[in-house]
Amino acid sequence: MIVAVLAVTAAAGGVVVLVSDDLVRPAQESPVRTQRPTAQPTPRLDQLVPTAEPVKDFGQGGPGVTSAPPRVLAIAPAAVPKQTRLALSELKHVQKVIVVDAGALKISGTTVNLLAVDPAEFRAWTPQPVADQPAVWSALGRGELVTDAAAMRKFGMVLGAMYQVDGGPRLRVAASATLGLKGVDGLVSADLGKSLGFAPEVAVLLHGKPGKISESGVRKLLGENAQIVVLDAAQRKREQPQQPQQPQQPQEQAKTGTVGRPGSYLELYKLAANRCPGLSWTVLAAIGQVESGHGRNNGPSSAGALGPMQFMPATWKHYGVDGDGDGKKDIWSPYDAVPGAANYLCANKAGQGGERLRKAIWFYNHSWDYVNKVMGIAQAYAKTYA
Repeated sequence: MIVAVLAVTAAAGGVVVLVSDDLVRPAQESPVRTQRPTAQPTPRLDQLVPTAEPVKDFGQGGPGVTSAPPRVLAIAPAAVPKQTRLALSELKHVQKVIVVDAGALKISGTTVNLLAVDPAEFRAWTPQPVADQPAVWSALGRGELVTDAAAMRKFGMVLGAMYQVDGGPRLRVAASATLGLKGVDGLVSADLGKSLGFAPEVAVLLHGKPGKISESGVRKLLGENAQIVVLDAAQRKREQPQQPQQPQQPQEQAKTGTVGRPGSYLELYKLAANRCPGLSWTVLAAIGQVESGHGRNNGPSSAGALGPMQFMPATWKHYGVDGDGDGKKDIWSPYDAVPGAANYLCANKAGQGGERLRKAIWFYNHSWDYVNKVMGIAQAYAKTYA
C-alpha cells in the first residue's frame, strides 16, 4: 500500500495533502452528517506549474527580542533520536534545536497540517509579536486550535468557530497568528497531538545565525527522505554575492532549458500517462489532487508517505523513475513522482481499464472509498478538459 488515509489516529496513517479548494466550514450543531458532493478539480491544471513555491521570510521581531524564530524547519520520516538531535545542535551556526510532534487533521475533507507543541517551551520559537500574544498560548493551554493567519484565509476559517474533525473531535479556532512556518497551518498542544495520534518527534526546528545553517548538513543527519524548508531563504538570497552574468548564445540557452520538464501539471499528467498504454491522464490527475493538492502539500504523512504522489519510500525503491532525465529518482519531484505513479498503476494492470483499473487504484490506497473518490474526480477532469 502506498499510503493510508488519515483519520485521527497513528494507526490510520496519514496523508498530509490538500484535497480540494473548498472552504473549511464550521461544524454544525446537528450531529447528522450529510454526504459531501464529489470534490471538483481546482485550480486549472494548465495554469499550475509543478515547481516548489518560494519560501517567504517572515521578519525578525521587534527591539529587545527574546524569541528565537527558527531558520530551518525539517520533517523527518521517523522520530529523531537524541543522538541525532545532539549532532544537529553541533552543526556550524546552529544555536538551538527543538523537536516536536507533527500530524494532520481532515476537516470537511480538507487536510490541515499542524505541529503539536508544549506552549511554555515553544513560545520562544515564534516571532516576537506572536510570543507576546497571550491569547495564543492560553488557547493552546485550553486544548484549542491556533491557526496560521494565511491558513485562516486559505481555508476560509472563522475565528471562534467550532470545526468537526473527520472521524474525531470538535475543535475551536481560538486564536490566529503569523507563525512563519512554511507548510504549517497551525498549532495544537502536545497533549492534544498525542490524543489525535500525531507522529511523535518528527518535526525539527533549528535557530542560529541568519542565512548560515547548512541545509545539506541537516539533510545528512536526518536522511535523504527528510523534508527541509529554509525559512530565511529571502535573507540568504540577499546575502549571496552577485555573479556577473555572461551573455549566452541562443544555442547555449536551448541546452539549459527544462528539457523533459512539462510546463504545467496538465502536461505532466498527460505525458506520464503515456508510460501506461490505456491509462487515462485524468486518473493520475485525480490521484495527484487527492494525495497532495498537486504538490501543494507533500508530507511526509504520519505514515511516512512522501512527495506529491505520496509514495512510501519502500514502494518508491521498486517503482520510482527518473522522469525528467536528470539522473535522479527524486520522490519529492513531481517530474519523477507522477510518472512513478503511472509506473506503479501500470504494474497493477491499470491500463486494462474497468475493474482492473479500480483494483490498481485500490492497490495505491487500500480503500474503496478512495477508489470511488479518485474515479469521480477523474470524470470531472475529463469533462473540464474535454
